[in-house]
Amino acid sequence: MNAVSYMPGCAVKTTGKNFETAALRLLEFLGVEVVELEEWFCCGTTFSLARDNLMQHLAPVRNLIRAAETGRPDLLVLCSMCYNTIARARDLIKKDKEKRDVLNDFMYMEDRSIRGDEVNVVQFLTLLKERIGFDTIRERIQPVETDLKAAAYYGCMLLRPKEISIDPCPDDPDIMEQTLSLFGIEPVYFPFKTECCGSFQTVSQKQIVTARTREITCSAKKNGADILVTSCPLCYYNLDYYQLVQGENDPDAETIPVMYIAELLNILAGLDDVNDYSLHSIDPVPVLGRRGISLRGPRP
Repeated sequence: MNAVSYMPGCAVKTTGKNFETAALRLLEFLGVEVVELEEWFCCGTTFSLARDNLMQHLAPVRNLIRAAETGRPDLLVLCSMCYNTIARARDLIKKDKEKRDVLNDFMYMEDRSIRGDEVNVVQFLTLLKERIGFDTIRERIQPVETDLKAAAYYGCMLLRPKEISIDPCPDDPDIMEQTLSLFGIEPVYFPFKTECCGSFQTVSQKQIVTARTREITCSAKKNGADILVTSCPLCYYNLDYYQLVQGENDPDAETIPVMYIAELLNILAGLDDVNDYSLHSIDPVPVLGRRGISLRGPRP
């Protein structure tokens, strides 16, 4: 396949760097050339729902402009928040000429040529399934024999609104489960896989996030999962870190390791030398070891 442009975003360069290093290593192994944009901007984190708040769309639109300038048709966005914001901004300038013209008037002179139709915003999971293709992955990677069971957690931003959903069935997605099965992992269904983790309430309403994450992690464990996998840096932080908070209040509380799906796929592909397990609040190494999975990455 052709080379893809890459917009990292802020989170995967800092707290979510395990996601970036793992995802880029796997894509390299699968023969995908990923080229980071020479100039990229914070996406703004959230897509404004106010009809007249076009200022908040300037940052994601500028990222689309920078991607279009490369001449590459696809823009890979790993972070779920960035994906949601940029994909919706592209949808906006593609469908609403009046708003596109207003945004053009706010741009620097050299940027005044928004080309929303030229860039396809793709997420890591859709890149694996739709661009690389599961058949190609089967040729390169042999499924691992393990009895490890994983619960796939999507959260909100990859599925809502439906126009930018990475799965054709946003109410009951299975693209992550399909990917896990491809690599030899048994996916476990649990009813909270599309529930919100509490998102940015982690800043001001920590008790809300503590309660939400407890419901999610306990449900995954109750349904037989050994680990919980996700593809969102904010969801990862909330689900992973707040189990420590819960443990401070309840020393007997059960925990479940949380991993980026790219980290787990790297292990199964024999590429986990880039994974840094010391960045996990809940150490996944003991659980993986009990399931017969050997690791090469730095230990906690």
